[in-house]
Amino acid sequence: MKNLHISIIMGFIIIAFGIAGCGSSEVAVNKEASTSAIRAAQEVGATEVPRASFYLQLAKEGVVKAENLANEGEKEQAESMLLRAQSDAELAIVLSHGDADKTEATEALERVKKLQQTNK
Repeated sequence: MKNLHISIIMGFIIIAFGIAGCGSSEVAVNKEASTSAIRAAQEVGATEVPRASFYLQLAKEGVVKAENLANEGEKEQAESMLLRAQSDAELAIVLSHGDADKTEATEALERVKKLQQTNK
């Protein structure tokens, strides 16, 4: 399961570098990658993890700012903002998984303690 999460994150990073390397001036293509990362963060439960939720909110705000910049004709700044929004969303994903791993480890430790007590 953990390898799947890492693969998803790496996929997002590869997409981000691919978009940055293209230097496309079309904001809509970049917006799609950012909004996909935001959806992925929401699906893995980033809204339930305080630190992850913070970065998810930054990502959402970044997309709005990018749209405003694009409407003002500031294509390069809009693309930069979208890449940052995507990175924030990807960080939210990572933080969500870290919290889930910590919770799982704590629960496993509690199970071990209970087993030790019953074996005494």
